[in-house]
Amino acid sequence: MRTCAESFESYILRALGRDWGERLLPRGLDITLCDQLFLIASGLIWNIYFAVLAIGIGFFLAVAVAVGKFSTNPWLRAPATAFVFVFRGSPLFIQFFFFYSAFVLLPRAGIDVPLGFVTLTVETSRLTTAQVGGLIVLVLNTTAYSAELFYGALRSIPKGELEAADAYGMFGFTRFRRIILPSMLRLAWPSYTNEAIFLTHSTTLVFLSAFPARQQSGEAFYYARYFVDQTFNPFVGYPIVAAYFIALTLVIISLFALVNRRLNRHLPQEARRKIKLSLNFIR
Repeated sequence: MRTCAESFESYILRALGRDWGERLLPRGLDITLCDQLFLIASGLIWNIYFAVLAIGIGFFLAVAVAVGKFSTNPWLRAPATAFVFVFRGSPLFIQFFFFYSAFVLLPRAGIDVPLGFVTLTVETSRLTTAQVGGLIVLVLNTTAYSAELFYGALRSIPKGELEAADAYGMFGFTRFRRIILPSMLRLAWPSYTNEAIFLTHSTTLVFLSAFPARQQSGEAFYYARYFVDQTFNPFVGYPIVAAYFIALTLVIISLFALVNRRLNRHLPQEARRKIKLSLNFIR
C-alpha cells in the first residue's frame, strides 16, 4: 500500500503523460484515497490549460464579433450574427463530436497552401488531439456566448457618453478605446464572470466527448470516472472533482472581482457593481 508521499510523487504530474509519473494507473484494491486526490488534482492541469487559453483567446475574438454584430455594415453584422446563433443554438457536446469528426477527415500529412513562390504545409494531425482540437471548440463556443454579452453591453451604453465623446472630438478607434470599450466591459463584466465559470466547468466535457486521452492523460473528471469504474464507488471520486472545481470557481470570482474593481474605479463607492459569492439556500 502506497503512502500519501509516494502517491504525490507518482501521480501529481501524471496527467502530463507517462514520462511524468507512474506508467500505469492504480487498479482495484491498490487504489488509495491519496491516489484519487493527487491523480484527480493532476488532471486539473488540463482543466486550467483549457480554461485559461479559451478565455484569453475567446475574449479578444468575442469583442471583435460583438463589434461586428453591432455594426451597421451588413457584411460584418450578418456573419457575426450567424456565428453567434449557430454556436449558442447548438449543444457544446455536439460541437465536440462534430469538430472531431471534421478534423479526422483532414489529410494526416497536412494541407498544402500554395503561396506562389513557396508552398506552405499546414499541419493538421494535432487537430484531432484534445489539447488542440478540443481547445478550438471551447474557444469558438465561449466566443459566441461572450460576444452576445458584449453586444448587449454595447446596446446599453448611455448615449450621453457617446455624445460627450463627440463633443471632445473623439472619433473612430480613439472613441472605441477610451469610451466604448471600457463602458462595454464595465457593463458586461459581472455576466462575463459567469461565462468564465461556465467555461471552466465545461472543460470536463473535452475528454468525455470524442477527443481521445492519449497515454491515459486526461483532465480531472476523466480520472474521477476511471476511479469510479475501478472501485464502483461514485461517492469518492466525484465529490473530489466537485471540491476542486468549487475551489477553482472561488479563484475565478476573486480574480474577476479584482478586474471589476479596476473597471469601476472611477465611480463612487455606492455606484460600483460588485462581484461576490452569495449562497442562496432558498430561491
